[in-house]
Amino acid sequence: MNSTSEIVFTLTGLTDKTELGILLFVIFLLLYITMVMGNVGIMTLIIVDRHLHKPMYFFLSNLSMVDLIFSSAVTPKMLRDLLCETRTISFVGCALQMCFFMSFATTEGLLLAVMAYDRYVAICMPLLYGILMNYVLCRQMVVAAYFGGLMNGLVHTTLVFHLNFCKSKIIDHFFCDIPPLYKLSCSNIFINVAVLVLFGGFLAVSSFLLIIISYTKIVLAILKIQSSQGRYKTFNTCASHMTAVSIFYGTAFFTYLRPSTSFGQQQDLLTSVFYSVLIPVLNPLIYSFRNAEVKYAVHNIIAKKITRHFA
Repeated sequence: MNSTSEIVFTLTGLTDKTELGILLFVIFLLLYITMVMGNVGIMTLIIVDRHLHKPMYFFLSNLSMVDLIFSSAVTPKMLRDLLCETRTISFVGCALQMCFFMSFATTEGLLLAVMAYDRYVAICMPLLYGILMNYVLCRQMVVAAYFGGLMNGLVHTTLVFHLNFCKSKIIDHFFCDIPPLYKLSCSNIFINVAVLVLFGGFLAVSSFLLIIISYTKIVLAILKIQSSQGRYKTFNTCASHMTAVSIFYGTAFFTYLRPSTSFGQQQDLLTSVFYSVLIPVLNPLIYSFRNAEVKYAVHNIIAKKITRHFA
């Protein structure tokens, strides 16, 4: 393997045009600020409002933290590169960026599966919810999600950065992702691709299957409800989560579980921007606008502040 002290990668970024780069910088800076404020706001709200001290919101607060970290692994560097002509990143910096991004992106997928199971228990076994979804189990599931994400990130990062990069050091992307780095290697990547599909695919597919099974049972339970109002109310409790799952897994499967021959296509940049920048912005908005308890908690906090101001 090449000496790590000698390897410096260059990112092609999103554009070479200065005017477009400035415009994209402004847009993505605003999106990043919105993401930080939204996710920090969700976490703060859940901490300070005792009515939200429930398993569902415990998972949501962790989802917000994961969104904050995995977007921050990519976006600040991307913003800097939009204004700079030199878009270099060191070997170690590239490895760290990939490890953080892969770890927390995987953790997000696992947390979404845990949240689906939580909704299944709440709707299909409401009388046992307090017993089954106790604090100890919830904490264990969250720890397992972080552990699974960390293992996935470490495994893939280790395999990728043990390859020989004897070709160009120009990464055709705006951050250090797996597919574009494969293109730079003159090593045999068969093992890497196999592990990516088998290990990463196992985590993604098993999580997605848990979500599918949970929601299949939820739908069957909803169909048994006699009143249309009851069906709507029950379905509405899952709508935010279903939206987040569809967006996240749709982009993840499209990006990583495709034939290697399709790597490097122009649409990959758009897809990567979507899951690395836009999804962390959308999640707090989805859960805020479609969740009655979150909106009620926000209303209460605002009302209390107004009351104190005029008291």
